[in-house]
Amino acid sequence: MSLPEHSQAIFATAIFLLTYAVIVSEKVHRTICAFLGAAIVCLTGIMTPERAVHAIDWNTIGLLTGMMIIVGITRETGVFEYMAIRAAKLAKGQPLAILASLATVTAITSAFLDNVTAVLLIVPVTFAIARKLEVSPLPFLIAEILASNIGGTATLIGDPPNIMIGSATGLGFMDFVINLTPVIILVHVITIFFFQLLYRKQLRVSPEIRNRIFEFDERAELKDIPLLRKCLFVLGVVIFGFLIHQYVHLESSVIALSGAALLLLLIRTEPEHPLHAVEWPVIFFFVGLFVVVGALEVTGVIEAMAKFSLAVFKGVILPTGMFIMWFSAIASAFVDNIPFVATMIPLIKDMGRLAGMGTMDMNFLWWCLSLGACLGGNGTIIGASANVVVVGMAEKRGLPIAFVSYMKIAFPLMLMSIIISTGYMLVWYVLEPVEAIVSVFALAILVMLILNFFMRRVIAKEDRLSATKA
Repeated sequence: MSLPEHSQAIFATAIFLLTYAVIVSEKVHRTICAFLGAAIVCLTGIMTPERAVHAIDWNTIGLLTGMMIIVGITRETGVFEYMAIRAAKLAKGQPLAILASLATVTAITSAFLDNVTAVLLIVPVTFAIARKLEVSPLPFLIAEILASNIGGTATLIGDPPNIMIGSATGLGFMDFVINLTPVIILVHVITIFFFQLLYRKQLRVSPEIRNRIFEFDERAELKDIPLLRKCLFVLGVVIFGFLIHQYVHLESSVIALSGAALLLLLIRTEPEHPLHAVEWPVIFFFVGLFVVVGALEVTGVIEAMAKFSLAVFKGVILPTGMFIMWFSAIASAFVDNIPFVATMIPLIKDMGRLAGMGTMDMNFLWWCLSLGACLGGNGTIIGASANVVVVGMAEKRGLPIAFVSYMKIAFPLMLMSIIISTGYMLVWYVLEPVEAIVSVFALAILVMLILNFFMRRVIAKEDRLSATKA
C-alpha cells in the first residue's frame, strides 16, 4: 500500500499529531504509540525500510543502552544509598541542610547518570530519613524532582533531550559542561534557597530527633565492595572517554557501549541479568519516535515549518533563540519533552540551513532548546519522566502528590529558572562564551552571598520573635 505523493505530507502530519496526542493522554503506553505510528507510516509507503533505518539516531540508542547497562550494574552495589545517607550525616540532622544535601546529590547523580535513575535511588532513602526526623517527605521529594531535571541539564548524558541534541549536532560532552553547567549551578543554588525559605518553619526538629540520623549505617548499604571497585573504575574510564571523545573523533555511543562491554567482561557473569537493567520500552520508544518524526522530514513538513519560522523571525538569531527557549519550556511542562525535542531538532536544523547560519549561531539555538526543554520539565508532575516516577513512588507509600499542589510550587520555580537562563543566554550572545561563563560565575558568587545574608537575617528575626513569645 502506498499513498499518492501529494497526500503523504498531510497523512504524515496527521499520524504524528495523533501519536503525540495519545502519548500525552497516557491512555496507551507511549512505546506502543510510537511503534504503532512508525508501523503506519511504513505500511502506507511514506517511509521505506531503508528510510526508516536511516531516520533512527543510532548514536542516541547506543548511548542510552550502554549507560543503562553500566548504571544497572552499579546500582546493585548500594553506592548511591551510601552517598545519600552520608550527605544526611554531614548535614548533622538539620532537615533544611539535609534537603539541600539530598537535592545536590540528586543533581550531581543526574548529571553523570540520568535523572530517572537518580530519583529511583535517592527517594527510598529520603523516606527513611523523613521518617526518622518525623517530618513530611514532601518538601524533600519536590526538591529532588527539580534537582534531577536541573542537574540533568548540565551534561550531554544527564537528560534524554541533551543526548538527542548532542547526537544530532556533534556537540560533545565538554561543550555541554562548558556552556550549560555555569547557569545550571546558579539555577540550582537559587532553587534550593527558595526551598529553604519556603519550608523553614515546617522543617524544624529538636536536637534529640536530629541525632536519630546518626543511627543510620551508611557502610551497611555497600553490598558488594569488589563489584563497586570495578564499577567505579569503568565509570571513571567512561567519563574520561566522554571528556575527550570529540577530540579523538569517537561517538559518545561508542564510549558508552565500550564501557558496558568492559564492565560485563570484568564481572564475569551471564549477560542475561545485567541486560535486564536496560529499559527496553524506552529504547523502542525512541526507535518508533525517530521513524514517525522522520516521516515529517521526508515529506517536507519540517522544511515548510522552518520556512514559516524564518518568515516570522526574519532569520534574526536572538528573538528566534528566545522563542525556542520559552516555547520549549512551556510545552515541556505539559507534554513529554522527548517527542517535543525529537520534532524540534530537524526543524532547527532546517532553519539554520535555509538561513545560512554559522556554527556559533546554531549553537546558540541548541543551548536555548536544551535549557527550555530540560528545565521546562519541572513545571508539572507530567513534564518529565523523573517527575512521574517520584509521584508513583510516593503514591505507593500513601503520600499522593496532587497536580495543582505540585504546580503551585514547581511552576513558579521553573519560570524563575527560565528567566535566569534567558539572562545567561543574552549575555552568552552579546559576549564571547568564555566572558559569559566568567560573568555567570561572578554572578553566582554574588547571588550566593546575598542569599546567605538574607537567609541569616530571616532566621535571626524568627528566633527573636520566638524568644519574645516565650
